[in-house]
Amino acid sequence: MKRIYTFEGFPATRNLTVADIKAGKGQRKFVQATVVNRVEAAAAEAAGIDHLSIVDHDLHDVRAGAPNTFTTAALMASDYETHEDILRAGIRAAAAGTDALYTLRNFKAVEMLADEGLAVQGHLGLVPRLSTQIGGLRAYGRTADEAMKLAEDLRRLEDAGAYAVELECVADEAIVEISTRTGLISHSMGSGGAADVIFLFQDDACGDTIDPPRHASAFADMAGARAKLEAELMKGLHAYRAAVLDGSYPNTATSITMKPDEHEKLCEALDKRRPFHR
Repeated sequence: MKRIYTFEGFPATRNLTVADIKAGKGQRKFVQATVVNRVEAAAAEAAGIDHLSIVDHDLHDVRAGAPNTFTTAALMASDYETHEDILRAGIRAAAAGTDALYTLRNFKAVEMLADEGLAVQGHLGLVPRLSTQIGGLRAYGRTADEAMKLAEDLRRLEDAGAYAVELECVADEAIVEISTRTGLISHSMGSGGAADVIFLFQDDACGDTIDPPRHASAFADMAGARAKLEAELMKGLHAYRAAVLDGSYPNTATSITMKPDEHEKLCEALDKRRPFHR
């Protein structure tokens, strides 16, 4: 564990720092997964996941579950309209304990955040929210021309001050050639194994996605387990309702009885009392 101070000035510990990740480029693989709440965050930290990917709104809850794991908070494009909004949100997230910021906004937005000393990750290749620009959801970099366009955009992103980039659904050979030619830490989302960080949504990794994307692999069967839990839920509710209606619940085992002779005393007292209002 590394001792750090957060952007807000509080001492903390982390499994990794930005400097560690940069030093590990080409030397080791880092494992990244999404989390959305403290339960998922705690599980990821306990499992030894290196790097958490979150939305900035979930940061406080995630930090409660995973106080020591390197975390990148996404500033979602539709949440912050102006550069001033982005900067304000980025500083808030850094103060709340994120280690890096993700944005798919333009190079100027990246430069603005990096100029404040914040670690910034961009997004190139297939960017789903901008997929209309490349003809829809499709693989990217399968031609030399497109791969060269990607290499140029990586250079511009690095020049803007980013330290990392998510590369989504990019041809494996393109990543092999490009990743070693950039100082950026490359995160592979469906872009093969040559990148520095391998990234997968937790739902996909744990088999909790009904129709997973082509690049995803499931290493558990959470959807199956969830279906069994839901079946047990319905079984319990149906049986509970039936037991109430047929009189088998509540029963003597689940009910409370008065102390010996107290029932008779109650009846005598009630008989002597004025009648209840009717």
